Amino acid sequence: MSKSNNKKPSILNQQTLAIRSGIDRTEMGEHSEALFMTSSFIFDSCHDASEKFSGEKSGSVYSRYTNPTVRNFELRLASLENAEDCIATSSGMAAILSLCMSHLRQGDHLICSADVFGSTINLFNNFISKFGIDVSYVSLTKIEEWKREIKPNTKLFFIETPSNPLNEVGDISLLSKLAHKNNCLLVVDNCFCTPVLQQPIKLGADIVMHSATKYLDGQGRCLGGALLGSKVLIDPIRNFIRAAGPTLSPFNAWIFLKGLETLDLRMRVHSENALNLAKWLEKKDKIEKVFYSGLSSHKDHELAVKQQKQFGGVLSFYLKGDKVDAWRFIDATKLMSLTANLGDAKTTIIHPATTTHSRLSSFEREKCGISDNLIRIAVGLEHIDDLKADLELALATI
Repeated sequence: MSKSNNKKPSILNQQTLAIRSGIDRTEMGEHSEALFMTSSFIFDSCHDASEKFSGEKSGSVYSRYTNPTVRNFELRLASLENAEDCIATSSGMAAILSLCMSHLRQGDHLICSADVFGSTINLFNNFISKFGIDVSYVSLTKIEEWKREIKPNTKLFFIETPSNPLNEVGDISLLSKLAHKNNCLLVVDNCFCTPVLQQPIKLGADIVMHSATKYLDGQGRCLGGALLGSKVLIDPIRNFIRAAGPTLSPFNAWIFLKGLETLDLRMRVHSENALNLAKWLEKKDKIEKVFYSGLSSHKDHELAVKQQKQFGGVLSFYLKGDKVDAWRFIDATKLMSLTANLGDAKTTIIHPATTTHSRLSSFEREKCGISDNLIRIAVGLEHIDDLKADLELALATI
């Protein structure tokens, strides 16, 4: 390896870290990050192989758990999140699974905010619970509910903030103090904000989780996930991934490296477009309520201003009507993509009750505020006037 750009990252601004950190060039002197598409690596000798397998000597062994391109991505993301270490996974859900399998055991209890991604609830309820781990769900914003659910065997708090899809905002600092007082870890899904808009570790969180599939990629190309925190907390997860194999592909890591280079620029436009669109929707007679933490009308707006730089690209709203009206509205849009993914340069639109949260019971959806007239939009990078025109046509069908 030759000249590294991973020197004194603390003196660099975040925009520079997103482009320059984590690079460890090969003897070829490549300018763009190298893509190591190989399953295994050659050793100089049996002694060299033994030392690398045992961990006595650093170096790549097998791409299930050591790959230079993946490590490049991990180091760069860690620098952006102000984390000591990072481990990448094959998807965001693989990250949550790896977290639970590494830091929870039979008889433990975790508390999760109720307004999280539907697949997270499905994982906790139908799979993690099989291992004798109890799960309680509470309001993200009502601290008294968190206090009430704490038990002697509670080990972990899990939150999304802002939440999916109602944009509720959890007080990371307050929840971290409560978690630590009770010897629990606080894990924050930072998917909606990314490290550009919010840095949970600085606010007291122990572990930050990402679905890199979303904004870290930014163009809907690849699946991936990541967990960040202290080396002490990440090492057990790394050991699980080495054994179980929910590994990030080197190619996907390379794509995410390219995504990180423009993350700051993209998040600014996503946020500006979403705020503009949310204010516009609030004035429409056929819209019952808009959920976007950037709006002064949002119940958590002041907290969002306090712990976020901007408010992200995802908003949702209640249409005046029922499921039939919601489906008609969505189907009438021409520019927006009808897909469950978010964080894309292209604006996406979805009906959460029958897609992303469809595996929840009607009671669980009601508790989360996922009604049949709720619509979620992940605002992209198109011109705002074109997005408004598309929604105007959809509103005319109601």
